[in-house]
Amino acid sequence: MLEVAGLAVAYGELVALRDVSLHVKEGEIVTVIGSNGAGKTTLLKTISGLLRPRAGRIEFLGEGIDGLPSHEICKRGIIQVPEGRKIFPQMPVLHNLQMGAYLPAARRNFAQSLGRAYALFPRLNERRSQRAGLLSGGEQQMLAMARALMARPKLLMVDEPSLGLAPKLVAEIFNTLLVLNQEGTTILLVSQEVRQALELAQRAYVLENGRITVEGSSKDLLNDPRIKAAYLGL
Repeated sequence: MLEVAGLAVAYGELVALRDVSLHVKEGEIVTVIGSNGAGKTTLLKTISGLLRPRAGRIEFLGEGIDGLPSHEICKRGIIQVPEGRKIFPQMPVLHNLQMGAYLPAARRNFAQSLGRAYALFPRLNERRSQRAGLLSGGEQQMLAMARALMARPKLLMVDEPSLGLAPKLVAEIFNTLLVLNQEGTTILLVSQEVRQALELAQRAYVLENGRITVEGSSKDLLNDPRIKAAYLGL
């Protein structure tokens, strides 16, 4: 579904990604793990078209997308849940969800998508008239994910969904990602919750200092002594 090859990205003279290659097959959950500043968010922003690569290519469903603006990439079905949620805090929950259904194809299926979002996140239905900025951190993360689902993604990219959340809420969010995948959504997940991410995903990449240093099945990485020492404290 997604093919990234030889990707290089820089902020001015500061190189953030170097020769990064990865792929995501339809129906998979693939996770990218790494420390702060490794380039994980830069990778997702580049796939989304928010940043332009210096080199390399990005293909989605067999079509090159690395030169396209972000709204065209959204139309093709790549939707990102950004780090830090980036909800519209002054708008009610329902209006935030309506913004997620901005694309014409999504608007046509608004009622169905809204029902699905409320089924996944019942608290959003209870708070649909409440200003989004008054929600708890966990509820805001639910809203960010539900807003993305309103766009009916083919590939859902999720950036640090557990940031600042209590362990119980983290478990809820990861369980929701599993349910979405079981229902057919392909997911590319960036997370510092390394154990949970590896237990959820089928395959994983380790990004360190802008380079992919390890890749393989999540099971293999969970048992890799390097990963245990660097990320699991074992």
